[in-house]
Amino acid sequence: MSVVCPRKSAGLIQTTCKTTKYADLCVSILHSDPTSLNSDTKGLALILIRVATANATATSTFLSSQLLTTTNDTTLKTVLKECSHMYAFSGDALRASVQDFTSESYDYAYMHVMAAADYPNACLNAFRRYPKLIYPQAIASREDELKHICDVVKDLGAFQ
Repeated sequence: MSVVCPRKSAGLIQTTCKTTKYADLCVSILHSDPTSLNSDTKGLALILIRVATANATATSTFLSSQLLTTTNDTTLKTVLKECSHMYAFSGDALRASVQDFTSESYDYAYMHVMAAADYPNACLNAFRRYPKLIYPQAIASREDELKHICDVVKDLGAFQ
């Protein structure tokens, strides 16, 4: 499905996203949100933060559900629980960044986005502590997606 943006909005999205490390991801997310049509750069950043928050929350929920459906391996369950908490903390940091952003506390907003991108590392490190556990591709993919979205937000230059 293709979303048609007015020329001015599409131009702002293209120009803004071109400055990011993951320009295609940026464009894809922003074109999928109709509110981007009337947004300035700060509004685009908020859209991306909302998407990152939804990603972190969905990943935390996914990991919590895995606790109920995995084997009786207590080590794996412990690690999954830790990972679920880390993604929940990531979502909390992103929600805090929205509050900071809207109150024009841009340094704090940026710091919270950085923290949100870093929380998933604790999940990977938790798996690394137990060499017999394999870091599932489903978690690795979600981690990459969240980090990439956070990188796009940081690259936008809207924190000024």
